[in-house]
Amino acid sequence: MANKGPSYGLSREVQSKIDKKYDPELEDRLVQWIIAQCGDSVGQPQPGKQGFQQWLKDGCVLCELINSLAKDSKLVKKIQSSAMAFKQMEQISQFLGAAERYGVTKSDIFQTVDLWEGKDLAAVQMTLMSLGSLAVTKDDGCYRGDPSWFHKKSQENKREFSDEQLKEGQSVIGLQMGTNKGASQAGMTGYGRPRQIFNN
Repeated sequence: MANKGPSYGLSREVQSKIDKKYDPELEDRLVQWIIAQCGDSVGQPQPGKQGFQQWLKDGCVLCELINSLAKDSKLVKKIQSSAMAFKQMEQISQFLGAAERYGVTKSDIFQTVDLWEGKDLAAVQMTLMSLGSLAVTKDDGCYRGDPSWFHKKSQENKREFSDEQLKEGQSVIGLQMGTNKGASQAGMTGYGRPRQIFNN
């Protein structure tokens, strides 16, 4: 954001709406989780949106987080702190790729500039929430922290039916299809007398 001046008009309105989505309470929970997951070596950010961005901006904390969730191998092979912008953005991109391989859906993943330039930190929060939910759902022993911080994702509940059960189901007519039992026109008489027209 060093070379970017203030925004005006529609750009300012759009940025204001994006900024309102940022949740300070969610920030506290995510910071607690990241420290519980990675240990005290990742440090503690300054409270507030700017502190949260600066803490995650170089990508090292994010890469430590995703590696701590992997059981056998590290998802990000090389983590190195750098002051150079393109190195920091590359580190963030490595985290995003690792998060996608871990199972976070593409629609839940933020863009690199959302974090690095601070354009949409609410999207960063949503990605971390999705990652935490996935880690709790996997229940592979790698998740550290309070499981109630995240919702478990729904899982597939596949059912197997025998051929006999499938054949039974073919003879049943579902109620949403309607029924041909009960109502009929049997015993109905004419609809009344036709209209009488008199010519005087």
